[in-house]
Order: sequence, then C-alpha cells, then structure tokens
Amino acid sequence: MRELKILAVVVFFTLVTYWGVEPFAHSQMHKHVEGQEFIYNGTADIKGAEAALEKAKAEGTDTAAAQAKVEAKKAFWADVEKIAQLQGNAANGEAAFATCLGCHNGAGVNMGGVIPPNLDHAGSLYDKNYLIALIKDPAMASNVDHKYEDTMTHPMGSIKGMITDDQQIADIVAYMQEKMAGEVTTKEAFDEACARCHAMRYAKTTQLGDTPEFKHEKDALAHEIKVLEEQELVKTYMGKLPPDLSIMIRARSEHFMETFVENPQTQLAGTSMPRVGLNKEGYEKVKTYLEEVGDPSKPAREAIGPWVILFFVVFTVLAYLWKKSQWRDLH
Repeated sequence: MRELKILAVVVFFTLVTYWGVEPFAHSQMHKHVEGQEFIYNGTADIKGAEAALEKAKAEGTDTAAAQAKVEAKKAFWADVEKIAQLQGNAANGEAAFATCLGCHNGAGVNMGGVIPPNLDHAGSLYDKNYLIALIKDPAMASNVDHKYEDTMTHPMGSIKGMITDDQQIADIVAYMQEKMAGEVTTKEAFDEACARCHAMRYAKTTQLGDTPEFKHEKDALAHEIKVLEEQELVKTYMGKLPPDLSIMIRARSEHFMETFVENPQTQLAGTSMPRVGLNKEGYEKVKTYLEEVGDPSKPAREAIGPWVILFFVVFTVLAYLWKKSQWRDLH
C-alpha cells in the first residue's frame, strides 16, 4: 500500500507542475493584457493615448501633444466606423484596387524597408475595419504613428493621398472581401501576414521566402548574401531585426502571442512592430502554423500519450500484484 501512496504523491505533484506551476510561470513572463477578440475599433489605441495623457499630467509635462493624439485617434476610428457602414461596390473596388498592385504584386522587392505583403487572401485573413483603417492611414491603423511623428513617412503613406474618398475605400475593401477570399492554408497565412519580417529557421524560411535547394555552394552563398542584405534593410527600418518565430509560441505562451498580434503596443509600448490586423480565423491559421513548425512531433506525441499512460497503469497494477505475491509469506 505504501507504494501506491508514493505513486499518488508523485502523480499529484507532476500534475500540479504541469497544469499549475508551468502555466503560472508563463503568465509571469509578460504582463497580463486583456484580449480584444480581434475586434478593431480603436478602443485599445484610445486607452493607450489616454494613459499617455494622464502620465504627462502627472509628470507636469506639456499635455497639448498628448491631448491632440487622443482626439486624433478618436476622430480616426470614428471615421473608420462610419466607412464600415457604407455599402461597398466590389466592381468599382476592383478598378481602384489596381492602385495597390504597384506594390502588392508578389515581386518581392523591398520598398521603404520591407517587402510589401501579398494580398492574395486579404479578404479571408484581415478584419474589415482594419483594412479600412489601413487604407485611410496606415500608420494610425497599425498603431505605430509614434514612429513617424518626427522621422520618416510610412512606406504605405502615399496611399492617403491617392485614395481619399470614403466610398472608394469601402469599395476596395468590398472587393478584397469578395474576390480575395477563400480557403487559406496555415503556411499561406503565415507567409502573407508575417514572413516579410520574421524568419522561421525550422521551416527554412527567411525574409525572402522559402530557401531553395542549391546544387552548388556558390549559389547557396549568393542567396545567403541576399538574405543578409534584406535583413539589414528590415533591421534599419524596424530598429532591430525581428525575432525568428520558430519556437516563439512555445517560449512565450499562446496568450502572449494572441494579445501581441492583436496590438503589440499593449505588451511592448513603443515597439516598431505594427498591428497586423488579422481576424480571429486568420490568427488561428498563423498560430497553427507556428505550432506545426515549432513542435512538429506534437500530433504523434499526443496520439501515443494515452497508450503510454495505459502501459504505466497496467505495469503498476502488475508490479503491485507481483510485490504482493513475493512478500505475502513475509508479513
């Protein structure tokens, strides 16, 4: 009976560690942030600006700029909501969308520090309000307007001067949601939303896409040089090279990843990482790909897990019966 008690104690503390201590430790690695359910209405942005205003007041610094930012964000997201109520015309939007193809054409050419993302599945991956906001003001939509206050123009900033009519914005978004939608693989979701900045060494993916197989070493080295050059451009634009995401979701927890993708400023104030604008389904696709790459043996491990547990249960019962048989004449 003593052995069963020891086993029970070991099992208890193992489960406490696995389901209690480890998740708690992960939760302490970053501050707790309430998720927004991938709803983009400016609530978090306005709260952040208001918090900055309160800090300015407490420190006795000039509050005029902080107050102006609060008002600007409120007005911006109110306009986004107004445009979202308009009935978009996809046919009209197709013609206007041609403006976007000058950059978003899959050519892989760095423009202003990063390669413009493909929009092949924009209607499936991104939230409607975010798409509206992005066309209206990319820096404000991405919540990185602080980065461009006194330095440079957002690489996509020219769109504000090219598409200014609210109905035209609604038409373009309607076109993307109707014509640029459909089933998206987990890899496609990652490639379109993340890969232009973040590498995945476990998947042999760089900022230039998947690494090809080369017959000759000189070709491999030439490609590596191109990757390094692209990384330098991204590093200059972002301030530092964005981290490799191969095991990020395992290292930082699902909650951190979800809230960071929703709004990076809530987890790391002042970061150059832009809000991506993924909807819930788009994020789940990206998360699944991160899990597939970072822990490819997970499905096999989960499949064999119940059988391993069953083996230990049966082995424990047999070991206990054997012990009873061997020691019965000694008690």
